[in-house]
Amino acid sequence: MHEATEPETPAHVRPELLIITGMSGAGRSTAAKALEDLGWYVVDNLPPQMLEPLAELAARAGLSVPRIAVVVDVRGRSFFLELQGALAMLDTRHVSPRIVFLDSSDDVLVRRFESVRRPHPLQGDGRIVDGIAHERELTSDLRARADVVFDTSALNVHQLGAKVAALFEGDRPEELRVTVMSFGFKYGTPSDAEHVADVRFLPNPHWVPELRPLTGRDAPVSEYVLDQEGALPFLQRYAEALQPVLQGYRRENKRFATVALGCTGGKHRSVALAEELGARLSGAGVPVRVLHRDLGRE
Repeated sequence: MHEATEPETPAHVRPELLIITGMSGAGRSTAAKALEDLGWYVVDNLPPQMLEPLAELAARAGLSVPRIAVVVDVRGRSFFLELQGALAMLDTRHVSPRIVFLDSSDDVLVRRFESVRRPHPLQGDGRIVDGIAHERELTSDLRARADVVFDTSALNVHQLGAKVAALFEGDRPEELRVTVMSFGFKYGTPSDAEHVADVRFLPNPHWVPELRPLTGRDAPVSEYVLDQEGALPFLQRYAEALQPVLQGYRRENKRFATVALGCTGGKHRSVALAEELGARLSGAGVPVRVLHRDLGRE
């Protein structure tokens, strides 16, 4: 006599499961609120051992609960091991939750804790930086596994909410979504980018008086940058080089990727090239959003 088993929920009606985690003070609550505003069903502070039952309940509910976000944090080694074990168990059940990791630089995290006069949850009798270092050690593997990393160092709550909304408001979660980001090296390399290209090999429009006050989104600057020797060959070959990478991401079931182009200040060259690269990838059928991280900071 064979034991009865429930039929597997078809892939096209399986709800999307998103795990929101990361460094304390990096904006988990803000990200969760943004998802809630988009209609996601958000569960806060869920014990890791409850992830599997939640996934099973969501599968039974089908399209009535299409998108679920779970906020978890790592406050101790036992909790971390439980989370890793829960994710491994989901893998055996062929459930692949997307992981969003919120991060920020140490100095920004220190300022945030000091501004609210709260200790870091892992600092114990030590300093805030000791708690941050301990948390980084515990979360390093989880960060490496994340589908997308948000670096919130330079973002306020409204900017982070808008960034989360822009990435997750789409209704086709099965597609790979690519963010093409411009940035300025003088403000630091973005830690949430999988690919970083340095476009400072091109002449800087900053030294052209009539172009200095404009940005790479203005036609005169864009034309100036794209007319420089090497600009168009770089764009063509870089877009071509990304194609097999993006195809591999799709095969590996990766849903999010960030390609960053950097110049000195993130105002002229990187902006113009990011706009053009985004247009080229979009023309090749890749869902793309273009983001200018440092535009307006000068």
